[in-house]
Amino acid sequence: MQHDDFLRGILPDKVEDAVLPLLSIVIAVVAALLIHWAVMRVLDRLARRTPGKGDDLVLARIGKPLRWIMIGIAVSFAQRSVPLDSRLAAFWQQAAGFIVPALLGWLALALLGAFRDVVELKADITVEDNLRARRRRTRIGILGRIGTFCIIFVTVCLMLLSIPAIRSVGITLMASAGLAGLAVGAAAQPALRNLIAGIQMAFTEPIRIDDVVIIAGEWGRIEDIRLTYVVVRVWDDRRLIVPVAKFLDEPFQNWTRETSQLLGSVFVYVDPSADIARIRTKCAEIVESNPRWDKRFHNLQVTDAKPEAIELRVLATAKDASVSFDLRCDIREALVAYIAQEMPDALVRTRNLLRPMEGGGPLAVGA
Repeated sequence: MQHDDFLRGILPDKVEDAVLPLLSIVIAVVAALLIHWAVMRVLDRLARRTPGKGDDLVLARIGKPLRWIMIGIAVSFAQRSVPLDSRLAAFWQQAAGFIVPALLGWLALALLGAFRDVVELKADITVEDNLRARRRRTRIGILGRIGTFCIIFVTVCLMLLSIPAIRSVGITLMASAGLAGLAVGAAAQPALRNLIAGIQMAFTEPIRIDDVVIIAGEWGRIEDIRLTYVVVRVWDDRRLIVPVAKFLDEPFQNWTRETSQLLGSVFVYVDPSADIARIRTKCAEIVESNPRWDKRFHNLQVTDAKPEAIELRVLATAKDASVSFDLRCDIREALVAYIAQEMPDALVRTRNLLRPMEGGGPLAVGA
């Protein structure tokens, strides 16, 4: 009997002190989850009624960060009703100093990613005239990476500033920050140079995503633009990694700077006695019957003349670089076949001159 009385006198207070704070936190977490579920349910139904998919992408991005932010808010409110001793209170304050900036940074990254997804959804680069879409994708890609870096940097700084020791040390380090900055800047000059060039590229736009360029003697398309380097997909599926500063410091060819349409050229060499008018007529038939020609312009001109051959240049337009390359190959193949079969006298021939040998001997052959 004495033992039971002792338990009834001791256990209820201890159990109540341990269970009630935990129970209040659990109730707060469950309430936050229910509220988050209800809010997301309503927003999801509203998003389904809209014709576009942009709001769906936003909800998919911010769902998880909002859930944990609401849980953090609920636990914070529940903690106010829980008595804590000095050590637990200090631990709680320290944990909040880490968790709150992390959650806010997560939400900021989610919103930035959602904005990038919406822009990329509206900027369709698969259409034929995709100059504006490529411009938007390039700019949001570069600025998005800059924004990601800034958000992560600020979040980490806020988390570290919640530690009193680091705050006090930071004041001391301010005095030597100038010298350290010069040393770090000198050591990281190439990286910083490319980083600044990447920011500059976001606004000047010398290249864009899916641009056709010739750089370092390679023909390819801009596949990805990072803060410090650019990935160029070469025609044979190799990847050329080029520092961003190279596109600002050195000349390169951009075949789609203003439009994807191109004027392709084909060079053919024939004998000086060839009938140019006949070849020009046949060339017009070849170009106009080719489905790759975009019906804008074509012609044939004599661009050079030498004793052994004359140079014919054929110009023909196409909608983009890939089609232009195929069109040029078709024209070259058809013209060479026509000249070989129908005008063999127009083929380039090497002429030899007959000149008498010294001393009145037989004729010698000389070039």
